[in-house]
Amino acid sequence: MDKQFIVKQSEKLKKAKEDLQKQLGSFSQESKTSDGGWNAKMPLYNGGAEEEADEVEEFATRLSLNDTLQEELKKVNLALEKIKKGTYGICDKCGKPISVGRLEAYPQADYCSKCQ
Repeated sequence: MDKQFIVKQSEKLKKAKEDLQKQLGSFSQESKTSDGGWNAKMPLYNGGAEEEADEVEEFATRLSLNDTLQEELKKVNLALEKIKKGTYGICDKCGKPISVGRLEAYPQADYCSKCQ
């Protein structure tokens, strides 16, 4: 794979990582544990029963979004590790190269389109 392409992808992945961390930081707190996860914060609406119901609903939404963004962040971090190891662009399932077009569209792709 072309070195210039790898540099370009690395920059895209670093930007994606920064964006994901910013999104997570808006409603979650980074975990102090070694897993590097994020914990959604409970919204606090000081009020009656209706506001408490809104809090619970908002928290459920945050938990779901938190999980989705964390999963994407893991994929980005894994792709950055693969770049360091020199294994970026290789399908995790079949071991064949992932197409450049697929990687341009989704830099953290870990499977080729056939295995996806």
